[in-house]
Amino acid sequence: MDIFTDIIGSLNTFIWTYILIAVLIALGIYFSVRLNLVQFRYIGEMFRLLTDKATISADGKRGISSFQAFTVSTASRVGTGNLAGVATAIAGGGPGAVFWMWLIALLGGATSFVESTLAQIYKVKDKDGFRGGPAYYMEKGLNARWMGIIFAVVITFSFGLVFNSVQSNTIAIAVNETYGLSRMTIGIILAGLTAVIIFGGIKRIAHVTQILVPILAILYILLALFILIANITAIPDMFVLIFESAFGLREVVSGGVGAAIMMGIKRGLFSNEAGMGSAPNAAATAAVTHPAKQGLIQTLGVFTDTLIICTSTAFIIILSDQYTAGLDGIRLTQAALTYHVGDWAGFFVATAIFLFAFSSIIGNYYYGETNIEFIKYNRVSLFVYRLAVLAMVVFGSTVKLEVVWGLADVSMGFMAIINLIAITLLAKIAVAALKDYRSQKREGKDPVFYSNSIPGLKGIESWESMPEEERRRRNK
Repeated sequence: MDIFTDIIGSLNTFIWTYILIAVLIALGIYFSVRLNLVQFRYIGEMFRLLTDKATISADGKRGISSFQAFTVSTASRVGTGNLAGVATAIAGGGPGAVFWMWLIALLGGATSFVESTLAQIYKVKDKDGFRGGPAYYMEKGLNARWMGIIFAVVITFSFGLVFNSVQSNTIAIAVNETYGLSRMTIGIILAGLTAVIIFGGIKRIAHVTQILVPILAILYILLALFILIANITAIPDMFVLIFESAFGLREVVSGGVGAAIMMGIKRGLFSNEAGMGSAPNAAATAAVTHPAKQGLIQTLGVFTDTLIICTSTAFIIILSDQYTAGLDGIRLTQAALTYHVGDWAGFFVATAIFLFAFSSIIGNYYYGETNIEFIKYNRVSLFVYRLAVLAMVVFGSTVKLEVVWGLADVSMGFMAIINLIAITLLAKIAVAALKDYRSQKREGKDPVFYSNSIPGLKGIESWESMPEEERRRRNK
């Protein structure tokens, strides 16, 4: 196992140090400029779109709404990364990691808009409504099915298997230390609960996450607000510490600007997933009138995850000073909360992380399912995948923290590289979609997209052709 851990560590260093950090920042700036800072200019529109109802198909079925697609993707985003991942970033990179986590989220908002809009444009119909994602826009937008298959395999392995082992690992540690239940027993119980839901289909997933995610997020944010108010005089010094540590002006813990950048960006990406190619799979399921609507909704998801929930955890930890005690992961978050509100916090975190991470397991599973269907729909392969997911949930519950996080970083890195290449090549399509959306909004309309709204667009299956009357009107 030690040799395996060393290999994973070397791969991690190479992928993140020499490729991904620079690429994520550069593309975030590039997309922000091309889209005229869409992630900031359309904040109000993002919130308004949450109330958009799903469109109704010709057979009378109502699809997945914008809000449901938002909660499915947020279910995957909001989980271990928000509680344990942030703690790992601060323990490894000091308080300065928080600044770099913020930066990658602000830039990543534009990246998220591009990938989620593309997922909507190139989505396909299935028995539940729609499905899509990077594999689909690679095949239909780039005419590169081979690339789509590679991505489908990588995301299925990453989310369905590796990331779910990270979630179950965090649950097992938190519940074991708080309630004394063995980690194997926790894994078996968790696998049983997961099995009940993943055999029910995307609509059951959407209904479950629609209830769980908002309640959990609100309760956690309220607790963070209580702690901030109780420590309000320390907040100015906390911000000074974060910014000084971010640029190496103050060395803390493993210190240094390099560690802060590395840990902040890695854990920020793990949590908000902007550019990774995961959220577009959920974005594609929404039945909306225009692809840009889901682009904006998923941008809001990035901000919700990092700027609100991750930041809540970061402030709780930094204000406690527990990050200097040699703790890591969920143990650090539990210790920080206990410092602020007493011993009952351990029970709260154990329960919260169970529900947060469980909702992530549900969202992660779906990403694998839709990509298996992309390669070739087969009931046997889907059944085997479901069993593998359950096995990895049990496996993750019993192995060491550094093993699952190392695997997650490597698989996440490969996934992001493939997806970022694709969305860079297709960026002009997302830019044109936003232009079309903006144009219709200026006319006071609820924007509607057609398969020929963008000249020369090919590979479209789920959008109707523009009516002749509308086409003549637009050409006047």
